[in-house]
This record gives sequence, C-alpha cells and structure tokens, in this order.
Amino acid sequence: MERKVNFNINGKKVDLNIDSRELLVDVIRDHITLKGTRIGCDTSNCGACTVIVNGKAVKSCTMLGVQADGKEIITIEGITQGEELHPIQKAFMERHGMQCGYCTSGMIMTAYWLLSNRKNPSDEEIKRYFSGNLCRCTGYQDIIDSVRHASELMHSEEEKIVVEQR
Repeated sequence: MERKVNFNINGKKVDLNIDSRELLVDVIRDHITLKGTRIGCDTSNCGACTVIVNGKAVKSCTMLGVQADGKEIITIEGITQGEELHPIQKAFMERHGMQCGYCTSGMIMTAYWLLSNRKNPSDEEIKRYFSGNLCRCTGYQDIIDSVRHASELMHSEEEKIVVEQR
C-alpha cells in the first residue's frame, strides 16, 4: 500500500509516494538516491544507517519511511558546508577514525548528534553515545580521538566566528 509522505531532508522539501512498509534507510537510498547512509546489518546493531531526525540520532533501518512524514532529516550529505567538509569529517580524516569507511557515515552522524548536545564530551560520554555503533576494522580509540578533535575544531571555528563578528 502506497502512502504520500512529505519531509525535509538536508534542507530540501521532499514529497514522495512510498510503500508503507519501506524502511527510512531504503527511502533515503532508493527514492532520494543519497547513498551515504549505509545498510550494514539489517538488525539495528551496527549504526551504519544513522541519520538525524528532528535533532536526534536514529538508526534509519529501525524507522519506517512513513514515520518520517513531517519531520526534518539530516544525512551525512547534509552536514557539509558547500564544498567544505564539516569539522567532524575533517577530524575523522586527521585522526584516522576510519579504515574501510563503511561505518564512517553512521559514526560521523552519531558524533554530530553528540557534539550538538555536548560541547566537550568526556571519553566516557563518547563511549556511551557510540555504544550503538560498530566498527569491524578499527580499534575505537581513533574514533574517540576523532570526536575529541572534532570538538576542538568546532570550538575554534565558533571562536573565529565570534571574533569576525566584532
């Protein structure tokens, strides 16, 4: 059974007719053709499909597309600023928070959610926020270091904006 849904994804309004049984991850990948959101496990264990829905990190394999109706969604493609990478993306590159890259978009979106809620999280907070994300390639220390570095980069950019506004 098809149903019409309307939502905002990465700042763009979307109107779609989708099967009421389709998962949000499939809607994002197949209907909107944003491929950065990954399907990693189909069991909600890995977090590779993490997106932000109304300001909260959500595993898009656990949400039906029809549940997104009227909501605001941000994917990995939506956090860049034009052609420039987001500080979190830069930090993951600079601190080697990835290897194969398959889980990276979910990790970055979880970091985005965390750093939207906590400016300077402790290692324990980072571990708690990332408890729903799995990486099969790296040790998690580089991911923790990447999140800490992202926090520093974001603080320095905030300070730069304040100085420029004076």
